[in-house]
Parts: sequence; structure tokens; C-alpha cells
Amino acid sequence: MIQNLRDDLADPAFQAAPHSVYARWRRSSPVHKVLLPSGITSWLVTRYEDARRALTDPRLLNAALTVRSGAAAAWSQHMLAADPPDHTRLRRLVSGTFTARRIEALRPRIEQITDELLAAMAGQERVDLIDAFAFPLPIQVICELLGVPAADQDSFRAWSNVIVAGAEAGDRLPGAMRAMVGYIRELIAERRARPGDDLLSGLIGARDHDDRLSENELSSMVFLLVIAGHETVVNLIGNGVYLLLAERERWDRLRAEPALLPAAIEEFLRYEGPVGTSTFRIAGEDFELGGAEIKAGDAVMVVLLSADRDEQRFPEPGELRLDRAQNPHLAFGHGIHYCLGAPLGRLEAQVAFGKLLNRFPGLRLAVPACDLSWHPGLQMRGLQHLPVITG
Repeated sequence: MIQNLRDDLADPAFQAAPHSVYARWRRSSPVHKVLLPSGITSWLVTRYEDARRALTDPRLLNAALTVRSGAAAAWSQHMLAADPPDHTRLRRLVSGTFTARRIEALRPRIEQITDELLAAMAGQERVDLIDAFAFPLPIQVICELLGVPAADQDSFRAWSNVIVAGAEAGDRLPGAMRAMVGYIRELIAERRARPGDDLLSGLIGARDHDDRLSENELSSMVFLLVIAGHETVVNLIGNGVYLLLAERERWDRLRAEPALLPAAIEEFLRYEGPVGTSTFRIAGEDFELGGAEIKAGDAVMVVLLSADRDEQRFPEPGELRLDRAQNPHLAFGHGIHYCLGAPLGRLEAQVAFGKLLNRFPGLRLAVPACDLSWHPGLQMRGLQHLPVITG
């Protein structure tokens, strides 16, 4: 039986607390067939072990959704939309420039940007933490990492806002997509003529013998880094602060025990991760998964939020533990598509939470937690706004 999620997804109650629905599916039909609001019928994988299997199963293909020609080819030919051997080639070329050394070298600049944003917040009694802090920090970091000039970052942010909104952006979406892709291609041309020490220059120069990224692969990779590279961190910061302030003793404990911060960030990722589901995979052949008969051509999505609260994998998964020791969550994915930007996301989160806790010890929610609204849809998990009182 196909469950229709149209009403559920339109219901703010589902957006605020989808976990009870996912828990019911884990018990009754862990690989669950649904009709999504987009009109697409898809299997949703809700248990942890099934999720790990699905994320590494070569029969579930990403490339089936890749656009090879036309305007969309300039933003769809990235690693998330590729399977081996193309994925292997792309990952090898990109990971050679996205190094741990390059990421760690960003720490002083991330700290400086964070300090500047917090200083601006200090002059206001009430702010929206998403707009004032959680969003501008990662978008500025990713822009500087790629070499986007400071004068262009506001435009980049505006286009990104519309693209992340997806269908909700309505007729603004095609224009924002064209504008961002056009800008990215101009930036690539400028960096090719005058290379610098930024990540984009590294991507342009990346090669393995005679192999290098094509023009569409280059623009697609930059597009992916901008959208995925900042939106996940926005939600990680926003969701984490919400969890700390919704039960204030958590905020006080983390301030008193700063050594818990790395474990706390991993727990935010598990408990209320920034990505609700994986991207679509398409079954390349018939096979069985979690008791369900998947047919060739079926769409499959892994519900990361559900897998990370699986009772069979995590002790007391519905409890937020700032000191949880064993935490093999799937918030950054699993297998060959494990998020390449995970080290950068963790670094940004550690700096952001550490400085926020120190700068605003009296930070508190400006509205009841039950009044906060979440972005609609399954794929991204984040608050639309997070109004707080700074002192």
C-alpha cells in the first residue's frame, strides 16, 4: 500500500516532529513506499542497517538522474550524481585539492568571521540567529574558499537562498539558477586566466595524467560546494542552538564543560541532523531491501533522520546526550558518497558553538520552542527562523 504524504508534508506538525512518524514506519514497514508531493513515488529507507546497505549498494544508481546536455548539465554533473567509475575519477580529482591542510588553514579566518558576526549581534537585544549568524558564517567561508570576491557575495547569497528554497521559490528559481551558473562560469574563466591560491584555482588545475574536470563538471562541482557546503552548516548551527536552548540545562552544561563540544556536535548531527534524506537513487535491477521488493527503475531515498534514531542501533535514541561516546551516525552519509566537506562543517561548527557559548552566556529563545517553524519537505532539516534574546 502506498502512503500519501501530501497532507503530512503540508502539516506543520509533521515538520516540527517527523520522528514519531518515522518510528512507526521503522516498526511496521521499514522500507516504505510513498507518493511525494512532487508526484514521484519513492521508497523511503528508515532503519539504520538498511540505510547503510542502501547507501553502498551498487544497484542503486545516482547517474540515472544526471543531465548530460542542455543548461542543467552545468550544475548536475557532480559527484552526488555519479556512479563508479565516473564518481571515482571525480572524487580523486576533487579530493586532491580539498585537503585537510587547506581546511585547517581556514581556522583563523573562520574565527575572525565568527567574531565579527557575534560583535554585530551584541548590539541587538533580539536577533534571528539564522539570518544573523548561522547563514552568513558558512556562506562567507565557502565563498572565500572558492575565491568569490567580497563584492559579489551578497548576490551569491541571494541566489543560493532562492535555490535552496526549491519549489517554494516559484518562478524565481529558474532565474536564480541561470544567474548562479552564469556567474560560476565567468568566475572559472577569470581564475583560469589569473589563477590564485583558492580552491577554485586548484579545481581548475586538478589533473590525473591527462584527465581533468570538464567545464560542466567544474561548474557543477562549484554549484554543489556552494549549495551543499553552506546549507548543511546553516542547519547544523541552527538545529544545535535550538536543541541547547529548548532545554536550557543543556546550554548551561556545555558552557560549564566545553570539552564536551566535539561530542555534542556529533550528537546534534545524529539527533536532529541537517539533512533529512539522501538524494534520490534509482534501482538498476530488481532486488530485496528490508523486506521490500524493489523493482528496476524504482526511486529510493534513505531517511537519515530516521536511521540515526533507530532503536536497534543507538541506546535510547530519542534522548539527546551531549556526552554520547559511540556515535556512528549517518548525517554525512556513508560509503563512496560520504560528504567530502565533513571536516569543514565540523570545524565551522566547533568555532561557531564555542564562541557563541562564550560571548552570549545568557542567550535564550525569544519565542516558545513550539512556535518555531521548520523548512517543509523531506530532504533538508532546518529551522526557517530562530529568534533569540542575546542577554
